[in-house]
Amino acid sequence: MNEKELLTHYRQTGDLDTLGKLYAPYMSLLYGVCYKYLQEAEQCQDAVMQIFDELIGKLRVHEVDNFKSWLYIYTRNYCLMQLRKAKQVTNVDIEDHLYESEQRLNNQEEQRWQEQDFDKLETCIAELAQEQEQCIRLFYLEQRCYKDIVDITGFELSKVKSYIQNGRRNLKICMEKK
Repeated sequence: MNEKELLTHYRQTGDLDTLGKLYAPYMSLLYGVCYKYLQEAEQCQDAVMQIFDELIGKLRVHEVDNFKSWLYIYTRNYCLMQLRKAKQVTNVDIEDHLYESEQRLNNQEEQRWQEQDFDKLETCIAELAQEQEQCIRLFYLEQRCYKDIVDITGFELSKVKSYIQNGRRNLKICMEKK
């Protein structure tokens, strides 16, 4: 079968072998396109496989006349979106926050954290609302960035930021009470 027939057959049947026959000749071309934009071999390999996964649904919905051109444009757009997402990732260094917290504590009473303080902290974290607790643990204890937390929890970015901010405030209140 030619490309047009393979596309039609795949749209009708959803047969992954047909999609594989259609996709395989272009894998090295796609890898080259990905490398042009992403410039990291492992990331390019992942992109080529991810694009195949996305085609499973896309080609059943979209009618494509020239598969090679459409695939090239789709791959380019995919890479540009990956670059755009990478720029949006906000990393916050927990060391900066710990340092600020330490300075405040030292300026207030020259206190030192003892085992009981960590016990209080763990108790207060456990008392937070589930969403706040999850985001606080991921952000501060596991040192995850906002994007990772969004991916892990499924919460929207604005919700993640809100849960962290409110959780931090509630932790402070709880720690002061205990």
